[in-house]
Amino acid sequence: MNDSSSCPNCNSPYGYPSDGLMMCPECGHEWNPEEVDEDEQTVVKDANGSTLQDGDSVVIAKDLPVKGAPKPIKAGTKVKNIRLVDGDHNIDCKIDGFGSMALKSEFVKKA
Repeated sequence: MNDSSSCPNCNSPYGYPSDGLMMCPECGHEWNPEEVDEDEQTVVKDANGSTLQDGDSVVIAKDLPVKGAPKPIKAGTKVKNIRLVDGDHNIDCKIDGFGSMALKSEFVKKA
C-alpha cells in the first residue's frame, strides 16, 4: 500500500502538502500525489546513505557472522558486482571464501 504522503524518492513518511504538490522535508523532493507511479523500483541505500545500483562494488562495514561458517566476514572485505533484490536481505553477491550470499544494505558501504 502506497501512502500519498510517503516520499517516492526516499520513502520518508513525513510528506506534507505545499501549493497543490507534496513536499518531503528530509530530501526536498516535490511530487504530485496523483502522478506517483506505483511500479517504481525501491531505492536501496548503504550505511552512509549512498544509493546502490546493480553492478556496484561495496565494502563490508562491520564483521558479519555467517551461520554454518567457522569465521565471520571481516569488515573491509570488498564485494564486486552486487545485484539488488527485494526482501529483507536486499543484496545478492558472491564473496571470495564464502560463496553466494545475501546481505543487508545497512551493513555495507559503497566502494
